[in-house]
Amino acid sequence: MVTVVVVLNVLISLLCFYAAWQVWNLRRTLVVVTAILINVERSAYLVLHGAPNAISQGQLGVNGLRESYQQLDIQLQKVQQVLTLIGLLQRAWRSVRRSNLRSPSKRLRRPRRYKQR
Repeated sequence: MVTVVVVLNVLISLLCFYAAWQVWNLRRTLVVVTAILINVERSAYLVLHGAPNAISQGQLGVNGLRESYQQLDIQLQKVQQVLTLIGLLQRAWRSVRRSNLRSPSKRLRRPRRYKQR
């Protein structure tokens, strides 16, 4: 009976030793993971701590570009209107000139040019 009790105590102590060893390994792993996470957090902070200011400046720049684009778009529309008007005036002028050239009364009024010999 004493042998059974000693064997059970040895088995229980081996089981407890194995559990303690696993806890010790888990602690070492957690220390390494903690160090890695601290380094990652520091790196992320160094990279991102200026991000809010950069984002604000970027938004201001984008808003400025939008306003400039809107002003340029209005100017472009005005220039297109002016060019369209100039094109219409050119067409009208050409049609007036062509109609004047085709009219018989205008042909008779034009002085003839003689070739010099």
